[in-house]
Amino acid sequence: MPTMADVARSAGVSVATVSHVLNGTRPVLPHTRQAVLDAIDALGYTPNTLARSLVTSRTRSIGLAVSAISNPYFTEILQGVEAAALRAGYSLLIADPHDDPGHERKVVQLLHERRVDGLIVAPSARPQELVGYLRRHAVPTVFLDRVIDADPTDGSAVGAGAGAAPDQEAPWYDQVCADGARPTARLVTHLAGLGHHRIGLVAGLPGLSTTSDRVSGYHDGLNAAGLDLDERLLVSGNSEASGAEQATAALLALPEPPTALVTANNAMTIGALRALRRHGLSVPDDLALCCFDDFAWADLFSPRLTAIAQPSRELGARAVQVLLDRLDEPRRPTRTVRLPCAFVHRTSCGCPEEPGGSEEPGHTTSSTPSEKGTAS
Repeated sequence: MPTMADVARSAGVSVATVSHVLNGTRPVLPHTRQAVLDAIDALGYTPNTLARSLVTSRTRSIGLAVSAISNPYFTEILQGVEAAALRAGYSLLIADPHDDPGHERKVVQLLHERRVDGLIVAPSARPQELVGYLRRHAVPTVFLDRVIDADPTDGSAVGAGAGAAPDQEAPWYDQVCADGARPTARLVTHLAGLGHHRIGLVAGLPGLSTTSDRVSGYHDGLNAAGLDLDERLLVSGNSEASGAEQATAALLALPEPPTALVTANNAMTIGALRALRRHGLSVPDDLALCCFDDFAWADLFSPRLTAIAQPSRELGARAVQVLLDRLDEPRRPTRTVRLPCAFVHRTSCGCPEEPGGSEEPGHTTSSTPSEKGTAS
């Protein structure tokens, strides 16, 4: 097989210059870089990544651990992670923790043992074992979608990769997520503005930050609309279709059932629709419906689903960039990046179809991406 020295001879440059072109370790003049690339192409040279990792202590690989990869939301996040990693010259190793704390720690350990340079993880509702492992081994990590606002193990600080200073106002690790509270409040106030006084929420799995954010937004929306909280209208669907189907059935069995419903993720939207169909109810004539999470076929339902659209691909891409920043500067302050969501106005809320079936994707529930770190 052709070697780096063969490429250097063919291009008329030094081996060091070939290395700089391949690894991006130093700027190279455009015509010199092109000569090296032409030589690589002509010779069919393939870099020996194993040998390079032994020299640099880097494998140029990222481990991704997210549950429910079959979920369209996480599938789009995966696409964002993969595209950003590829652009940066990194390969991707993927594992599904199945939202099980014990399995989560095992798959993260397996990824770490494959010598990935860093990890992107959507943590479970009980991440004590996960965080304990990451802390013991000082693994550069970005928490994605679900964030951790406090050390879940024993109250001591958790360093982000290496050397982050303890700070109660700082996130324990670098984190990337979407805003959850304000978008949920937007759905509630929209339904209240349509005249609904009994608005139910099918919330997600207890213990997840995404669940607590959306429950908080539900409370905020009721307060903003001047509506009292009825605890019976707040139920848990455990972030899955079957749980949401049961939870929605329980709401419909109340002496005074809700006239409008918010579902807190796309899987639970499916479960809620199944329950409504089983009870012979139609949307929005019998019950108005809004959902958190937009998906490709949300506008194929009849009626079309009013939804909060998360920037899923951007979340994945931003997580990669935050991790690469950590790898380049291990002692930088940790940060939490929150991206805004968009309110997509369709007809399941009870609003009439707009001329031409238009939507309002430009209506956002938060203004600009925010970052919180030890320096703030």
